[in-house]
Amino acid sequence: MGRVINKRILLGVCGGIAAYKAAELLRLLRKQGCEVRVVMTAAAARFVAPLTFQALSGHSVHSELLDPDQEQAMSHIHLARWADLLLIAPATADTLAKMAHGLADDLLSTVYLAAECPVYVAPAMNQAMWAKPVTQDNIARLQKHGVVTIGPAVGEQACGEQGFGRMVEPAEIVESVLADSAGNYLAGLKLVVSAGPTREPLDPVRFISNRSSGKMGYALARAAVAAGADVTLVSGPVQLPAPAGAELVEVETALQMHDAVLKACRNADVYIGAAAVADYRAKQIAAHKLKKAETGADVIQLEKNPDIVADVAALQPKPWVVGFAAETEDLENYALGKLRSKNLDMIAANWVGRAEGGFDSERNALQVFWRDGRKALEMADKTSLAVQLLQLIAERMHEKNPIKNP
Repeated sequence: MGRVINKRILLGVCGGIAAYKAAELLRLLRKQGCEVRVVMTAAAARFVAPLTFQALSGHSVHSELLDPDQEQAMSHIHLARWADLLLIAPATADTLAKMAHGLADDLLSTVYLAAECPVYVAPAMNQAMWAKPVTQDNIARLQKHGVVTIGPAVGEQACGEQGFGRMVEPAEIVESVLADSAGNYLAGLKLVVSAGPTREPLDPVRFISNRSSGKMGYALARAAVAAGADVTLVSGPVQLPAPAGAELVEVETALQMHDAVLKACRNADVYIGAAAVADYRAKQIAAHKLKKAETGADVIQLEKNPDIVADVAALQPKPWVVGFAAETEDLENYALGKLRSKNLDMIAANWVGRAEGGFDSERNALQVFWRDGRKALEMADKTSLAVQLLQLIAERMHEKNPIKNP
């Protein structure tokens, strides 16, 4: 993360097993120069002792709605006015429901109602609870009211089940929250991101695709929204929640993605082609499921898909175009070749097929190239990496088109 942000952060901790991660979250926020005070629900105090948060923050933990030790016994008002930012992590389904419907029966839900500062939540719950329509309605309601949602992540849960509902890791939460504090460095820009794989049908059952999870593109969309950009995300089929604040355009095939991206880019300032688009599609799509014994079923004729990033780079006027290159060998030469041949402004290259990073991983590393320079972005979580790449894009755009004094 590297930078120091002086912010007064009110950390709300709810009652779930992920409450233990809030201690690490507090430590990382303090490391970034933030002053942190903690509000715990009664259930949270049964998972982690308040003394832990007191020792890490250097302040007493707040948990009582009507605290006679507070001046005028209105701690919710004082805390809400003190904070530059309210962060609730983990945010349980119960607390999210209270927030969505304006209930205020404990200190944390009352602080939320009294808060006039930005509010962030990092949901954490069982995958079935997260998928429940009423929970999704509550999330949509909160997002409509300006609450920023971080996660949840997908993976193994404490109950042994798999799916969305894990709280995003503390380092990723800190990066997401502090990206806003770094300033709206993309304010006023229209940014288009493409993400995920494409699916090229062979018949009604089968298709050609790849291992892309879409995590990098979605991280870029979230970080760009946080940095003040007007974001359109064109996404292939993925298992990821839509980034709050971005316009999501869902597609399946390369041709659909091509049309959607070019339409969105005609008045865009920046295009980031993070999608893993299939190079080929079937020349003919069978109307029925192909059988093993069927004549000709063992031969599939292919034709090339259009090169989306090159076509965007050929637009007039042309947006600032950033390509991606996922390589298994000779990464630098392939990346530089694409940079020149496709008329790109920048290309972010990464290794795939290795032990760490790349497709379907929470982490990655990038080698970023432009016409007269390069920069290595070391292995990090994809949210952190997205912020670093966007800041580099902003710097390079400013150097190429500096603001002139009148």
